[in-house]
Amino acid sequence: MKKRTLGNQGLEVSALGLGCMGLTFGYGPATEEKAAIELIRYAYDSGITLFDTAEAYSQGGNERLLGKAIQPFRDKVVVATKFGFKEGDSTKGLDSRPERIREVVENSLRFLNTDYIDLLYQHRVDPNVPIEEVAGTVKQLIAEGKVKYFGLSEAGVGTIRKANEVLPVTALQSEYSLFFREPEKEIIPTLEELGIGLVPFSPLGRGFLTGTITENTKFDATDFRNIVPRFSEENRKANQSLVNLVKNIAQEKDATPSQVALAWLLAQKPFIAPIPGTTKINHLQDIIGSVSVELTTEDLSKIHEALSQIEIVGERYPQNLKDTVGK
Repeated sequence: MKKRTLGNQGLEVSALGLGCMGLTFGYGPATEEKAAIELIRYAYDSGITLFDTAEAYSQGGNERLLGKAIQPFRDKVVVATKFGFKEGDSTKGLDSRPERIREVVENSLRFLNTDYIDLLYQHRVDPNVPIEEVAGTVKQLIAEGKVKYFGLSEAGVGTIRKANEVLPVTALQSEYSLFFREPEKEIIPTLEELGIGLVPFSPLGRGFLTGTITENTKFDATDFRNIVPRFSEENRKANQSLVNLVKNIAQEKDATPSQVALAWLLAQKPFIAPIPGTTKINHLQDIIGSVSVELTTEDLSKIHEALSQIEIVGERYPQNLKDTVGK
């Protein structure tokens, strides 16, 4: 697995990371623990060194699972986790008060069964706590040896700049994919200017870019996508033109749609390290294959031209969650 560097502080990670959220949270029933641990260890054996979790994924349950899985090789991997929600519950609102950040970090260290967190993100920007105060608290935690690097998630340009003045921001985690390209406008140029890495979550458009989801797909009753406007039956049908584009290029490249979608992201900037998630080893093998897919300048131009003709419909979050998890 090729490596990439996030930020100017020298944090080296695998070109692809593993988003662990879906193993316990968000996309239906939790994966059986033995199978989840096997998947995480398979990822490590395949060269993946960046593993992403958060307090808000099962209130520590996801962190416990990850901690158990990586214990034999803890010092060889980069563990990223996040703080920022009241009681670790994204439906209860935001909370990035300094005392709360410290509480979450202590809990995360215990859940992960580790002495330090490699990359600590603020999960969402809290308008009630100045970002300078948040960055200052993380700076203290770094001085105490409990955290190594600081990150933000879904933050805007102004917030990124203010935080970076107090403490260098190593990475921004934000949604970015062929299905959601908003960061290209302001975020990516700012990250490039400041020397900050980008870790795209949902790089496969919450599964949509795999080509396996149609307007007829039925999600599990507990699957988050049931309440996402972009995943309404009508919008899935309307957005199939994007999937068709990816499928066509995949056919030309003798690759899968997932591999093309991830290869496209990796080709955008050298400081981008996506974190696709999966619960199945065969899907993980498919994902890992994306690092071998080379998209030429001609391929990228062709995709860019085709994208300019495609309008994606549907919001990426339901109205009631926009204030806490994103627009």
